[in-house]
Amino acid sequence: MPLVLTFLGILALVFLIAFVKIDTFIAFVLVSLGIGLAAGMDVVAIGKSIQTGIGGTLGELVLIVGFGAMLGRLVAESGAAMRITNVLIKVFGVKNLRWGLALAGFIIGIPLFYNAGFIIVFPLIITIAASSGLPMMTVAIPMLSALSVAHGYLPPHPSPAAIAGQLGANIGRTLIYGIIVSIPAIVIAGPIFGRTLTKYRPQIDRDLFKIRQIPDHELPGAGISFFVALLPVLLLTLTGPLKTVFPEGSFADKLITLLAEPYIGMLLSVLVAVYALGIQRGLTMKAVMKDLEEAIKAASPVLLVIAGAGALKQIFIDSGTSKYIGFLLQDVSISPLLLGWGIAAVIRVCVGSATVAGLTTVGIILPLIENQTNVKPELMVLAIGSGSLMMSHLNDGGFWLFKEYFNLSIRETLQTWTVMETIVSIIGLFGVLALNLVV
Repeated sequence: MPLVLTFLGILALVFLIAFVKIDTFIAFVLVSLGIGLAAGMDVVAIGKSIQTGIGGTLGELVLIVGFGAMLGRLVAESGAAMRITNVLIKVFGVKNLRWGLALAGFIIGIPLFYNAGFIIVFPLIITIAASSGLPMMTVAIPMLSALSVAHGYLPPHPSPAAIAGQLGANIGRTLIYGIIVSIPAIVIAGPIFGRTLTKYRPQIDRDLFKIRQIPDHELPGAGISFFVALLPVLLLTLTGPLKTVFPEGSFADKLITLLAEPYIGMLLSVLVAVYALGIQRGLTMKAVMKDLEEAIKAASPVLLVIAGAGALKQIFIDSGTSKYIGFLLQDVSISPLLLGWGIAAVIRVCVGSATVAGLTTVGIILPLIENQTNVKPELMVLAIGSGSLMMSHLNDGGFWLFKEYFNLSIRETLQTWTVMETIVSIIGLFGVLALNLVV
């Protein structure tokens, strides 16, 4: 019966989101209520489970996602993203332009949410394509594949950060492993696949888009642009090893321990960005704070989706469904990493949302992690994250964003965007399985 309930619950979620078009958060709560009642839980207990799931899932994540949104907004609005792209284009030259764009997309994608990153890099893509004479898709795909990988694999992005929190994975190690796995995924799905798309030359009416051009002399310097964009990565990856350097209980040890907390690292990054990309460039504190308010508004829908997924996960646990599924899966011969990837991929194809796919998979796979000590939770985060990017098609908002902005037909979008996302997902899985052999 628990398996049937899980299957029906996921079907109900797919139906409500994909066909009824109901708000994702409401869909999660309705499905959580339905599974709880069908499992025989008391009504009061169901309410408590939903509240516990929401609170426990958001917790620290509100800080990480909130500060991440603020940092991304400042990097975008200040022109730091444009400066990073310009520098890398100059370094790589026209001949190796695709590689420079892939690297630029990855660096920009670390602090920026995918949709925000897309809106920022779109004018850069059409400008670069026009000035270099390269076909549009061969310029766009390398940059957007990198944005997509950062969105699916790397904290502090909402989905991987939430999955890491629920699986008890170390954020710093997840980020390091994620960067390692990202490299082949971006290389193959970006510059290599992008080179095959020379026949796609969409005609884009630039007058349809409000492209805010910032004069070069008003852009932030290259050094500060790279530093601010990469500061969260530096803090999350360097503070972990430094914990073992200083005597336990010393001031330095306590300071490093504090800086190693993901939300502290994100807070420091935001404060640096406020000064370096805002105040130092002549903006008033009021103007900078207005940007931060807009960033929080943009992040709110994502946080609600994560909250809803947390409620469903807790219902799975409190109803005994997770325990039962864990018991059934513990003797399954298939690799848990492959299983996590596969479940996320199926839900992604059905629902369309990478975030929903990733977070729903956690509730199903969680007991398997608890029963198998040989599975590294950091690698499971990446397996689920790469699965959640599988085969974006007509039920995914990202599909339509790409189609409409680049003025492609549905068939052309399937041949470009959907294939790119599928490559990212499959190469991500291979990368995780390979990394599992050596760590």
